[in-house]
Order: sequence, then structure tokens, then C-alpha cells
Amino acid sequence: MKTKSIIAVFIACCLGTVSCNKFGDINTDPTRSSDLDPALQLTNVQLRYSGDLETNEKIHLCLTMPLVQQVGGIWANRWGQMYIYNRLYLSSLWDYSFRNGVADMVSAVERTKDNPQQSNLNAICRIMKVYEFARLTDLYGDIPYTEGGKAYIGGITHPKFDRQEDIYANFFVELKAAAEQLDPAKDQVRGDLFYNGNVNAWKKFANSLRLRYAMRLVKVNPEKARQEATAAYEAGVFTSNADICLLNHEDIQNTYADMRGNGLSAAFTQSEVLPRVNNTFIEQLRSTNDPRMQHLFRYYIDIINRPFDRIDITDPVRAQIGYNGVKPTDYVWDEWLNPIQIQLSNGTTMEAVNNDQKVQLANFMIRNNAPFLHMTYAEVSFLLAEAAVRWNVNLGGNAATHFANGVRASMKHLSLYPSGPTIEDQQINTFIQGNSLIPGREIELINKQMWITLLMNGTEAFANWRRSGFPILTPSITGESTTNKIPRRLEYPINETEQNRANVAPAIVALGAGGDTWVNRVWWDKQ
Repeated sequence: MKTKSIIAVFIACCLGTVSCNKFGDINTDPTRSSDLDPALQLTNVQLRYSGDLETNEKIHLCLTMPLVQQVGGIWANRWGQMYIYNRLYLSSLWDYSFRNGVADMVSAVERTKDNPQQSNLNAICRIMKVYEFARLTDLYGDIPYTEGGKAYIGGITHPKFDRQEDIYANFFVELKAAAEQLDPAKDQVRGDLFYNGNVNAWKKFANSLRLRYAMRLVKVNPEKARQEATAAYEAGVFTSNADICLLNHEDIQNTYADMRGNGLSAAFTQSEVLPRVNNTFIEQLRSTNDPRMQHLFRYYIDIINRPFDRIDITDPVRAQIGYNGVKPTDYVWDEWLNPIQIQLSNGTTMEAVNNDQKVQLANFMIRNNAPFLHMTYAEVSFLLAEAAVRWNVNLGGNAATHFANGVRASMKHLSLYPSGPTIEDQQINTFIQGNSLIPGREIELINKQMWITLLMNGTEAFANWRRSGFPILTPSITGESTTNKIPRRLEYPINETEQNRANVAPAIVALGAGGDTWVNRVWWDKQ
């Protein structure tokens, strides 16, 4: 599917006002002007990241969320759930990001770098530039970085590829410099949908990203990982849920043209049959008596094209069969279940058929106005807990303290969703007491909780699974699978391998035997 090239330009930004994490009416401009306001480019990139339907559908719903066995069961999940090769889907993020988010941020950084009146804007755009490139390199490996995006703004038609090791080294330099550059006494940044121009919040976000990327290196360069993780903590990372970087979307049905709604939510709800929860994921919560389970997983009778009018039948179905999703190898119509008779709270008796007996994500998780959580205090806490285990370092607490902080913060995330539940403190305390870290299994237990925390952020869940090795997933191989291994990266687009052959060739060699395949590993994922 060809990407529709649309730039969102906001009236609120043009007026110099934007409420925190909210946005107003959209105008569209099909061209990228050389004198486009960098603040508008920032707005556009922030919204596209989670509002664009095409990439969120293909990368999260079709590939990464099924790959890490969070959801599955429908036709759209098959590519990631059952490892069915689709080169077009593997190429989607590359094609879309380089011409949009990357090009905008490269342009905005370049045009603000020498303007003292845009010092904070420049720093924020530098952070966003790293954030955009990180998603690409984590999924593909070596990519055009120093010349990335310049095909659209600088006339470079065959950009060179940079090694992922070098790209990461520059990430740390950029995030450190950008955080130090931010100054509350300097320019007020408008058009910022994440933090409404709060530079102190951006400092914490930059340092927290630095921690995230530092921990990517635990397999390939543990000493560099330790150094950067320590430096990130000392510079000031998230310390509570008040620091979370998120975007609150509008309650508007997202389309390929209108990105105000949550793009992943639109991907979920546009299907006649909605994704089911994977039994692997259900079992993690069931085996630990996780209080989130009753809120996250619900049984519904679907109403075609009216996803939020579907009938909640959780209580009577759960009373008969407990929580039942789909196996990693199954579609929702596999292992067909016979109808059961249930009685609703109003006394009505009805029949729940096969599809009704496969549990789904609750409505509040996939509404159009569901927030997209870019980075959370819970993630920071789990990363600090893992650092404490790996290197016996005290970065504001020991592993047990950070783990407990992460669990508590993660459970409280649900209240950030409109109509989301509030998990009571006593429930959280009981869970923590019953699921403390076990010597020798700390990293496993920490990253299983990270897996839950990163639900609805498939690309990050996929990255953390590859980085940490947890949870241990059994490959979901079927007769349709085109590989017997769980894929670990995305393949380069055909137009890149054909039209930029000389530059992509070293990147393919660096992947090792087999070359540009989706079962090969990026640099930081090497065993």
C-alpha cells in the first residue's frame, strides 16, 4: 500500500497556543515548504507517530504485537502471529518514516540550529529526531542516519548507511547535549503535543530515552550500557507517573487522512472481527493473580461496524470457562467451541457462540481517544531494577524497590485511559508481596512485567523482548509459516536494495549469514 503523504498543520499552533497533550482542527498541506514553521513540523511528527493509521496498523497490529504474543487470532494478525512473510508490510515503516517523520525532524533541526530564538525548539527537535531514528534502526538494523531524510530536503538520492553501533553512539551524544541545551529562561516552544513546551519535562524524557537505549546494549556492550545507564540516571530520569510522555488522542474515528484519533485503536476497531488476546499473555497474568486481568480482558458479543456498542458478557462467560483467548498458533475460528447458555444481569438468557468465548482487550484500551504511552515511569523503574541486578549498582534504590515502583506505576497507568479503572493500592500491595523478585530469576521477572507494561506499544515490546530474552516464547509455527523461527527484525524495502544497492550492501553483510532476512538479528541483538 502506498503511503498517503499528508502533513497535519494545526490552527492552534498557527495562533501560538496549544493545550497540553491536546490538539485542535487539522488543515492539510500536501507539500513540504522549505520555510515551514519548525514548530508545526514538531506537531506533525508527534501526531503522526501514534495517529497514523497505516504504520500503526502494519507495525503494531499486524506484526509486533502478535510477534510478542500479546494479541492474535484474526487475519490481520497472521503476518506476525504465524510468521507469514509479507515484504510490503515489512517495508511500510521505512517508506513512511523517512519521507515524513525523519524528513521533518532533520529539516527542523537543521533550520533551528543557529537561531538563538529557537534554542529550546531545536533541542526538542533533536530529541524527537533521535526518537524517530531509534524506532527505525531498532527494527531494521543499519540505516541511513547522517544522510537519512535528506533525499526529501537535501537532494541526496542515494544516502549512505550508518552502522547501528555508530548510530547508537550518536544517540547518546545527542540526547545528552539536547537535555543540557534546554533552558526554561529561553524560548517557549509552541506546538508541542507531548509536554506543552515544558523544557524540564523534556529533559527527563531525553534522559529516560537515554536509559532505554543504554539498556539495549546489555548483550553487545554491557560496559557501555552500564556507563550510559548510570549517566542517564544521574542526569535525571522520570521519577513518577506525572513525568510520563504520552499523547492524548481525540475521540474521533481515525482514517488514513485524519490522525487526531489513536491510529492503533482505529486499526483494532476497523475489522469486523476484533483481535483476541493471546493465551500466552493471559497465562502470565493468571499465574500471578494480577489484578489488571479482570479489567484488561473482557468477553463481548461483537456488533459489526459498531465496536463500542458490543455487549459485555464477561461475568457469565467467565463463570463457566474462566479466561480463554487464542493459542499462538490459532485463528479465532480454530478449536471451535460449542455454544453455551448465559444469563445477563437483566435476566435475559442468550447463547454465547465460539467467537464470544475468546476474550478481547477491554473497550477502554482501544477507544479512539485512548492515549499512546511513549515512555513511562514504570519502564524507567524496570530498567533501573535490571541495571541494579546486572551491575550491582544503586541508582536511587535496589532492584526490589525499583521493581515494586514499576509494578505500582504500571498498574496505575490504566487510569490514564478514559473510563479506565483505578487499581486499588491494597490490590497492588498484595500483588507485589506475592510476586517479589526471586534470586536468579530477577531479570526474567522484571521483563515479564515490562511485557505487560508495553501492551499497546508493540514496537517497544518487540525491542525489549529481543534485548532481554524474556518472556521466553515458543515459536507459533503452522502450515502457513514461512519460517520456523520467531522473526527478529524487518527487511529492507525492495526499492532500497535495488536503487541504493551500493550503500545497502555493507548493511546486509553486517547481518551475517543469510543476509537481509527477518530472522537475522540487528547489531545490539547479536547473541
